[in-house]
Amino acid sequence: MSREAISHRQDGRISVHDSVQEMYERIHADGLSNVFDRYDPQAKIRCNFCVEGVSCQLCTGGPCRISDKVGATHGTCGIDRNAMAMRDMLLRNMMGTSTYTHHAYNAFRTLKSTAEGKTPFQITDVDKLYWMCDKLGIDKSGSKEQAAIRLADFLITQLSSGYDEPPKLVEVFAPEPRKKKWRELAIYPAGVMHEIKDSAASCLTNVDGDHVSMAKKALRLGIATIYGSQIPLEMVQDILFGTPTPHEVQVDLGIMDPDCVNIVFNGHEPWIGVASILAARNPQNQEKARQAGAKGIKITGSIECGQEVLQRFNMDGVFNGLTGNWLAIEPLLATGTVDVFAMDENCSPPYIAPYAKKYQITLVSVNDLVRIPGVEKNFDYKPPEAGNIAQQLIDMGIENFKKRKERKIEPKVPNKVQKAIAGFSTEAVLKALGGKLDPLLDVIKAGKIKGVAALVNCTTLATGPHDYMTVNVAKELIKRDILVISGGCGNHALEVAGLCNPDAVGLAGSGLQDVCRALGMPPVLSFGTCTDTGRMSMLVTEIANALGVDTSDLPVAVTAPQYLEQKATIDALFALAFGMYTHLAPTPPVTGGPELVKLLTEDLEGLTGGKVALANNPEEAARGMEAHILKKRQALGI
Repeated sequence: MSREAISHRQDGRISVHDSVQEMYERIHADGLSNVFDRYDPQAKIRCNFCVEGVSCQLCTGGPCRISDKVGATHGTCGIDRNAMAMRDMLLRNMMGTSTYTHHAYNAFRTLKSTAEGKTPFQITDVDKLYWMCDKLGIDKSGSKEQAAIRLADFLITQLSSGYDEPPKLVEVFAPEPRKKKWRELAIYPAGVMHEIKDSAASCLTNVDGDHVSMAKKALRLGIATIYGSQIPLEMVQDILFGTPTPHEVQVDLGIMDPDCVNIVFNGHEPWIGVASILAARNPQNQEKARQAGAKGIKITGSIECGQEVLQRFNMDGVFNGLTGNWLAIEPLLATGTVDVFAMDENCSPPYIAPYAKKYQITLVSVNDLVRIPGVEKNFDYKPPEAGNIAQQLIDMGIENFKKRKERKIEPKVPNKVQKAIAGFSTEAVLKALGGKLDPLLDVIKAGKIKGVAALVNCTTLATGPHDYMTVNVAKELIKRDILVISGGCGNHALEVAGLCNPDAVGLAGSGLQDVCRALGMPPVLSFGTCTDTGRMSMLVTEIANALGVDTSDLPVAVTAPQYLEQKATIDALFALAFGMYTHLAPTPPVTGGPELVKLLTEDLEGLTGGKVALANNPEEAARGMEAHILKKRQALGI
């Protein structure tokens, strides 16, 4: 299947969300460059060689392309089309793993620094701390701070766990049948740092030219990512900020108040966002804002770091909720309400300085990875400095508010505020079910819920308007009595679209409706960020263990209907290693390698139980997942 051209403009719209559409029209009228308009000329010149994965620029023997028309069946070095495409994909996966691992390392050192009394944070979930220590065999004696330091040191060491002593986190958290399968396939990983190193070294010119070998390395890298980075970083964030429990939150661009000092934190790591909330709760800071003419200070989350906080924090007059995913960033800035836009780790567009000038915004990087052209205020993240950085952001915000009012920046805030239920986790699901999975298993066995789909997603314009595929795939799934658990930028899309609200139950099939009404839950469960892929795997593991089957036997599917970048591709590789039917849209850049396509869409199912499914139409994608779920139900005799 080739990647078909799909317009991101339909019926005059670039987004399924009215708020984003409204702000796009302001951006367009103000003559500012934006992602929606930039997509158009790129679509005209997009290279089919790159789209198919048969283009390579890694050495001076190239650039090379594969073209039967001119007899270019191999690169200059001799690499074939399948290996060329898989090597490009392995490099993407390595970047995604590296970013997750950066987040994990910062989580572990933040836990240690907090236990040493050097940050504004505290150990909030002591039970989770001791649970992790028990799971990993770590000494709990002494104070909770001493136990936390030992845990942090252990997790940091585990990042580089060697070949002869594989990561303990895989042994502890992975299902037994999967571990057996991974050993048989020689994809049982070492520590995530070694897997990154080996993947990078394998992509060197004239090192690994076998697409099957590189695919196995990608699967191994995916396993290492989940168990070495994602699961422990989320557990550490639970320890620091609390394990998510369901609570009502507010989302969408309408939450912005132009009469407040508005500090927005954007990216994937929540440290400075949480520190800013704590600092803004200081009555002296609120008074300084009022003396500047503001009603007060509000801290708002954007994309994944905002979602991390949304899962754990209640709306309290300081924490203001979540605006949306990365394609909503420029529309957010154009509301003319943002005083400080603080950027960490990734998903901060590199061409937003014009927005700062036009709408009087102070742009700040608060992470050592992020540097944006035109932004002069840059902080490297060091846990002991979190409180000081947060205070500086508040002071900058108050000064910017004065300038914003002096310049008479006209605010334009869409009249759209959506309520959602956030905070679902394995623990929260179990608690809602009375401590056992039996009630969930019973309704699945009875057919009221046919199965579960994990939607872990970015957002892109490659499969239609902003969030079109994500929202409509989810609607098609719940209509078919398939429960959706969601994470990532796609989760923001579903929250803003109202599908994480109990009022959306009417869109579900009759069986799922009955379950949702009985439990008082929405048909889409907000599980958090892309990092929570690991948390989702823990729930799937619990279900598989309860039924006494392998994960590949479950009526479960994975979908990434508008994936964008490298974090998504490594999540998909883990899903395949985990034995999951994995729907992807748009079509990945591998179609130039027919043997590679066959491996991913057919042969892999006989190895790990997972397979790639392709569909750029919401109904077709949902039909494929439903058919897979029904096949698994039949095999289980339910």
